[in-house]
Amino acid sequence: MIRPVRLSPLDLLDVGLLGIRTRRMRAAFSALGIAIGIATTVLVTGVPAASQAALLRELSALGTNSLQVMAQPGTDSPPQLPEESVEMVQRIGPVTVASAVANTHALVRRNDRTDARDGSGLTVLAARLDLPRAINATVRSGRWLDPVTERFPTVVLGSVAATRLGFADLPATGGPAPMVIIGDRWFTVVGILAATPLSPDIDRSVLVGWEAARSQLRFDGHPTVIYVQCRESAIETVRAVLPATVSPVQPGQVVVTRPSDALAAKRATEGAFSALLLGLAAVALLVGGIGVANTMVIAVWERRTEIGLRRALGAHRGQIRAQFLTESAALAALGGVAGTLVGLAATAAYAIHQGWPVVVPLPATLAGLGGAVVVGVVAGVYPSIRASRLTPTEALAST
Repeated sequence: MIRPVRLSPLDLLDVGLLGIRTRRMRAAFSALGIAIGIATTVLVTGVPAASQAALLRELSALGTNSLQVMAQPGTDSPPQLPEESVEMVQRIGPVTVASAVANTHALVRRNDRTDARDGSGLTVLAARLDLPRAINATVRSGRWLDPVTERFPTVVLGSVAATRLGFADLPATGGPAPMVIIGDRWFTVVGILAATPLSPDIDRSVLVGWEAARSQLRFDGHPTVIYVQCRESAIETVRAVLPATVSPVQPGQVVVTRPSDALAAKRATEGAFSALLLGLAAVALLVGGIGVANTMVIAVWERRTEIGLRRALGAHRGQIRAQFLTESAALAALGGVAGTLVGLAATAAYAIHQGWPVVVPLPATLAGLGGAVVVGVVAGVYPSIRASRLTPTEALAST
């Protein structure tokens, strides 16, 4: 009894790579076709993804995850938000930061020579320490309040307030500290904020520490406006529960601003980009698959002598099919790796040139590599079946 010949996985890989080793130039051009397709896939997914990230970053700067909570205006005696309302909001799961300001109803003056009734159109607000994080504010000059300075008569000026009070920037360390008068008390200016486009009221405000406002300005501790940031995907849910959370007794007396219109634009942008990326990737892979299929059909035609000799020596049809499928998958894998590297390099270079964040779409990259192998296998099915159907006499006689 003659036992059928069996090939181990290593033997099968060696036989499958035989055509690549012996016909290097043709293999290189075949892999180049796949490489171009995969590089195109990575490029057309990476560049739009980087552009999308830059656009979404700009849209996020418009407050797509921000809400404001305040008491219902327009009544003779407007209700007050509870003193513990900020802490209650912070307990909502999707909320990432919540802070508040409160109107102290005090007037601010540049010095004691100005009219005591002229507040320059500015508002004196008590501010919590985490306010800058809640409104994405940055300090232009000086520093923000800290746990120590918030207890003393110190203030931070909004950008417009600083201009109206005559402060361009704070003096260097060691110079005299500028001061303003709030009510009948002097306060030291320790910082000036940069403009906050999402919170123009803060620009026209003089910000006093929460504890200093209690001790120096007879502040009662009730916040006027609560600034909330939360996970973008849950912003509608958070908005729905905020009134009852802030004021369980009178939720109807609480007003919550609606999300920024930029949120709808951001979500529409994400959907449009996703559809575009999928379409471009599919076309690129299809082009590469056609190139591999064409190469493998030609390889079968040219290697009929090899196929006939192997069949005559005992190789059965399954081994012939496995040989050509392995060769096709190997070609596609080589092209996929090369194309991925080229695509990633081109994507990074273009994103850096445009000033965008470098975004490597990992799912698309892995899908490109896996897709290259799958395309190679699919492209090699017909050539491998055709090769396996050649009888030894037919294959040897056609040479």
